[in-house]
Amino acid sequence: MDKLKVLFHVNEPDRWQRALGNITNFLNDVGQGNADIEVLANGEAVSVFKSRCMLTGSGGCCGTASGSLMDQMKKLSEMGVSFVVCRNALKAQSIEEESLPNFVTVVPAGITEIARKQAEGYAYIKP
Repeated sequence: MDKLKVLFHVNEPDRWQRALGNITNFLNDVGQGNADIEVLANGEAVSVFKSRCMLTGSGGCCGTASGSLMDQMKKLSEMGVSFVVCRNALKAQSIEEESLPNFVTVVPAGITEIARKQAEGYAYIKP
């Protein structure tokens, strides 16, 4: 069987936990290495990357939910999941690209990334 190709689209901050749960369940079902998974964040969903303390998980100035999200994202990235964010959304949220975790890639426009991935045969999932 060919690898499944899946694009998870998150554009609302309160959808992150559901999306990461869906990805975990998906990987548990198909097995690690049997799918190419990309998570695209645009719109207000990029706000999860706003504070550096959220990225480092250092606690203190950030809530545990955001730190936990970063931990989950990092773990999934280590399992081969790609995390991509929209440059336009970062600018709109006043987030510097340099402040993003090293497992996050920036694309010029999220909407274009969605179109490209669908043209490449990726299934589109919006948790």
